[in-house]
Amino acid sequence: MNVVFPPLAQATHEADHRFMVEGYVCDQNGKGLPNTDVLVKDIRISYGQVVRTDGDGYYKAMFHLHNDNLDDPLLVEARGERQNLKIQFDPKDLESERKVRVNFGTGCEASGPPAWIWWGSGAIFATACGIIGMKMVRSQRKPERVKSKSLGKKKS
Repeated sequence: MNVVFPPLAQATHEADHRFMVEGYVCDQNGKGLPNTDVLVKDIRISYGQVVRTDGDGYYKAMFHLHNDNLDDPLLVEARGERQNLKIQFDPKDLESERKVRVNFGTGCEASGPPAWIWWGSGAIFATACGIIGMKMVRSQRKPERVKSKSLGKKKS
């Protein structure tokens, strides 16, 4: 059964009226599943939308909500798996993005840069610390060498 909802106008209104549901749909190996339908629905007001994942398995659904939508039941469904949540945000915060992340599948934590960036950054940092440490050790040894040479000359 396909559920069709009216198209959602792009949410260009203020942050305190936007609510974003985003996440990834992944297979059992943690790989994102492209072109997968995800149903996102505010059950209390019977408004929802079906969005499709991109090539990495990422999806995003944007809603126009108000403060009275706080704690509304939210249904998010993908590939027959359902997650029931409540819409949560700070009604006093009128500037921060209101959003929730809902992932489906195993090992679907693709939030942030790829792992190789973290490993590469760590290697660069470790190398820089090593170089700085070596320079500090050398700078502390040089005065000792100068002192010992000058003492040796005075004794001659």
